[in-house]
Amino acid sequence: MTAQSSISPRHKARNKVVVLFHRVGLPFGPMHLLTVPGRSSGLPRTTPVAPVVVDGTRYILQAYPNSDWVKNARAAGRGVLARGHRRRQVDLVELPVEERARVLREFPAQNPRGVGAFVRNGLVESASAEHFAAAAPHCPVFRATPRTE
Repeated sequence: MTAQSSISPRHKARNKVVVLFHRVGLPFGPMHLLTVPGRSSGLPRTTPVAPVVVDGTRYILQAYPNSDWVKNARAAGRGVLARGHRRRQVDLVELPVEERARVLREFPAQNPRGVGAFVRNGLVESASAEHFAAAAPHCPVFRATPRTE
């Protein structure tokens, strides 16, 4: 399977609506906002994400593997995870491929509405936990742990 690397204009518009609702304090669904500094400009860049919680730890995965937020998160190693008006500084550590499958298996159960993006982008064939686990080499997964200063 080949993966699509950019989002459609319709999804860009949807993301802007999600960001707007969060900023006015009206989060919905499993969505959070992840803000990371741009790797070139250093300016904050915000994108909606749906974290997966496994054994009490939050993980952020991406249906668009070559997206800018992934590149920025790799470069910065940190960000801000927000839900409505609650914001928390987090360290972002990308998991090695061999550790991603157990997190990816949880995604379809925790976020069934988000499965469509993975299917549309060619990362998985279906909502099966095993298909998600098999996507580990192509799907970035970041552990988001509260930042200690």
